[in-house]
Amino acid sequence: MPKIKTHRGAAKRFKLTKSGKIKRGRAFKSHILTKKDTKRKRRLRTGTYCSVPNAKVMKKLIPYK
Repeated sequence: MPKIKTHRGAAKRFKLTKSGKIKRGRAFKSHILTKKDTKRKRRLRTGTYCSVPNAKVMKKLIPYK
C-alpha cells in the first residue's frame, strides 16, 4: 500500500491531540469585527475540538500528524 498524502490545507488548520481529538480554531474572526461585541470576539479567540462525525473525515486528511 502506498502512503496517503496529507491534505496541506487541513494540516495548517487542524492539530491532532495525544488523546486523538482534532483541535481547530473558530470561524468568523478574520474581518468585519467592528459590529461584533468584545465578549463574542474573546470567545472566538479560544480553540475548540471538531465534532465526532467531522473528526473521522479530518483524520483521513491528516493521517501522519
